[in-house]
Amino acid sequence: MQSWPLLTSPECLADLNSVDTSTKSRTASDSNHTPQRLFLLLPMLFAFTCASSARAQDLVPVDFDKDIAPLFRDRCLSCHAESPSGGLGLTSKATWLQGGDSGAAFNTIEPEKSSLWIRVTAGPDEEHRMPPEGSRLNSEQLTRLKRWLSDGARWPEKSVLQSPQAAAREHWAFKAVKAPPVPNVVHDNQTKNEIDAFILSGLEQQKFTPAPEADRVTLLRRVTLDLTGLPPSPEDVSRFLNDSAPDAYEREVDRLLSLPAYGERWARPWLDLCHFADTDGYLTDQKRPVAWRYRQWLIDALNRDLPFDQFTIEQLAGDLLPQPTQEQLLATGFLRNTLSNREGGADLEEYRVEQIVDRTRTVGTAWLGLTVGCSRCHDHKYDPLTQKEFFQLYAVLDQADEVNLPLPLPGEQAAFEAAFAEYRAKRDTLVAPFLPGLDELQKRWEVRMQEAVAHPGVSPTWDRQWEVLGLIWGGELGEGQLEGCVIAQTPWEQRTLDEKDRLQDYFLARGSIIDDPKFAELKLSTLAPQLEELKKSVPWPTRAPTVRQARHARPVHIHTRGDFRVPAELVQADIPRWLQPDVQGLASVSDDNVQPAKPIDRLDLARWLVSKENPLTARVVVNRMWQEFFGRGLVDPSDDFGLRGQKPSHPELLDWLAAEFMNRGWSVKQMHRLIVTSATYRQSSVARPELVAIDPQNRLLARQMPLRFSSDQVRDAMLYASGLLESRVGGPSVFPPQPEIVAKEGFSNVWQTSEGADRYRRGLYTWLQRLSPFAQNVTFDAPPANASCTRRDRSNSPLQALTLLNDPVFFEAAQAMARVALTQPGLTDSERIQWVFRRAVSRDTTDSEAEVLNEYLSEQRRLLSQDPAAAERLAPIAIENMERAEVAAWTGLCSAVLNLHEFIVRE
Repeated sequence: MQSWPLLTSPECLADLNSVDTSTKSRTASDSNHTPQRLFLLLPMLFAFTCASSARAQDLVPVDFDKDIAPLFRDRCLSCHAESPSGGLGLTSKATWLQGGDSGAAFNTIEPEKSSLWIRVTAGPDEEHRMPPEGSRLNSEQLTRLKRWLSDGARWPEKSVLQSPQAAAREHWAFKAVKAPPVPNVVHDNQTKNEIDAFILSGLEQQKFTPAPEADRVTLLRRVTLDLTGLPPSPEDVSRFLNDSAPDAYEREVDRLLSLPAYGERWARPWLDLCHFADTDGYLTDQKRPVAWRYRQWLIDALNRDLPFDQFTIEQLAGDLLPQPTQEQLLATGFLRNTLSNREGGADLEEYRVEQIVDRTRTVGTAWLGLTVGCSRCHDHKYDPLTQKEFFQLYAVLDQADEVNLPLPLPGEQAAFEAAFAEYRAKRDTLVAPFLPGLDELQKRWEVRMQEAVAHPGVSPTWDRQWEVLGLIWGGELGEGQLEGCVIAQTPWEQRTLDEKDRLQDYFLARGSIIDDPKFAELKLSTLAPQLEELKKSVPWPTRAPTVRQARHARPVHIHTRGDFRVPAELVQADIPRWLQPDVQGLASVSDDNVQPAKPIDRLDLARWLVSKENPLTARVVVNRMWQEFFGRGLVDPSDDFGLRGQKPSHPELLDWLAAEFMNRGWSVKQMHRLIVTSATYRQSSVARPELVAIDPQNRLLARQMPLRFSSDQVRDAMLYASGLLESRVGGPSVFPPQPEIVAKEGFSNVWQTSEGADRYRRGLYTWLQRLSPFAQNVTFDAPPANASCTRRDRSNSPLQALTLLNDPVFFEAAQAMARVALTQPGLTDSERIQWVFRRAVSRDTTDSEAEVLNEYLSEQRRLLSQDPAAAERLAPIAIENMERAEVAAWTGLCSAVLNLHEFIVRE
């Protein structure tokens, strides 16, 4: 077939030239129409180009490994691998050529009559169509397969395929954790613990040597930042430098591990994982004013070194423990960090399902290190996780109801109990005249709503009543979104007194909109404001977001293509079968048709996640620890331990650390101490050109890695250096200053800047609004709080530099630092410069740095003494008996030091 000539060919150019030369008598009108004519040629040009591209592609042979193997692996090998259906194996050239029970799958003479082609192109209702379940192959997949068959179905000898299940049995991450022997190394005098033997063994094999130990100041600054998130004080540095004992560093590590700031620093990575926020998300993005109670529990748990297995159990199932404590109930706030949609008209069930899907994904990321969410709509394309297994795991988490419980803060309970008896008596007195009519009317209201749930669409008015109950229940208080619906479905006699009061209050406040004449007849509209006023007289205990086991089990179906409106097979709560503890390991996969004796609950799930037989949890957690100390994990990225993830750079070390973590009772602090006391961690971060050329990403760990500060650390270090930092631990979120235009446009007047000490709290406590994040957090790479984040990005952008120099908060820190520096008694300029430098970067200046700073100070004094207005702007707060220009000059010097690269980088 003759192909179209390309428009850039010599023939085409000649034709175009001939047209130009033969139309010498064009009129002005003709000239004006030239663009339109050229525009009409564009579709033809596009068609010619596409046709030529398609023909060129047809001439390229099909690449089996690239084009066909993934198709077989994704759509065929679940049936045609180890025990091939119909006798047809699709794992190797030999099994392909052997064919199946009905003969050869490929017709060499007439490829279009091959049994394989006939099966995959069969109609959806034909008995032998392939794949037998799920969607048919799409047109692009069929085109690939047809071209491969037409080209002779060439299958390379070396190409051997495995089903996801077979690959899982051999995948390193799915094998049981066993501690390998610690390797022997030639230079064992360079090791401080077992970690170093594993790292040094790899370096010796490559004929490399590790970097020398960092100088003592750098080492102390590094470990202080890593363990507490704050720089060391000048006093800490002096004490450490003057301590010549052999165990001086180890004792410093122990001191840092005991500080309250440790829990604050290590809470941040976990809050990123569970995507904690102070608002719901979605368009309305309503406040969650008590979300901070979970953050407080987390900080306390980390500071007391709650073993990670118990840490897991309490967060996923604290309410299911025998006689759970208040702390264990608070821990279940982990499951309340999903987004909630309270928009008018939102489908309650749709967004409730999205919450459970989110929880399922988060558990998969945080504990298993797998992309579990990829199997929501279909079997996982790469890992052996089926859609059925996704919804079995989903079913475990679906049996939890959201509830905000009154869990008093210290000192609240006594005051509440003292006032409650009087409140109860007054409430009963107020309500008594309206009984029994109030109870009868409320029960009738509840029955009508439950009928609407059972028969949706029959009464749109009552359908809407039920939706409103779910959408706005306690919305201003950040209550569990569907808690009101759950209470309404609970039999009257099974409700707690608190639940009865709260539902009654809701009915009185909004029941009149049902337009029941009885409501007006009983004059109930007068009761609601009286009860509301009475409640103000009681110091109610602070509530906390928690979950509890559903009072009625919810049946769970597989959602066809992930759509909850198209339910398929009913499933029972379970864990992934191929990861269950088994004495034979993963070589023996349980029968999918065998159901467990009883549906497992969240407590079973939590205990399984931290069982020593689970091959993933310990590996995943210690890898994230390593990532925090070295910038990247031994497995990178750290959120995919599946078949498509990267192999560990040091597999034996990873397994040794995982085994050690479990053997040490899942103690996080002990593992942190083990890592930071290793020689590997203590290395200098100075890059050696010969190593950078061979190992640019430092996978061999022949040195430490300099790490740029996170958004929290930038703020914290700035406030700490200036003396402004408020060190109080815990409490509600705060609203630090930010540009007025950002606060006004993005936060709809929610952002009311905090006053007093709250203005200077650590970045961890900054109010986190999903729809409009804090501006500084966005600038310094904080992740959005809409999904789990296992590692923050680190960038170096012009906007960051401008923020550090000009942001009002950072400049206020420079002003405060200058005032403190100037009030240090008896210091010369040079000594004062050293004081500033030590506060900022923990060391003394070099001679050249001191010279530059002294010159800068002199120049600023000269300029500002000539410009009183500028001095006033730079130093609005005066110091007694000191020229304003002097304060302003030191403010400029402090700002310059706080903008050093060294200030915001952990070496």
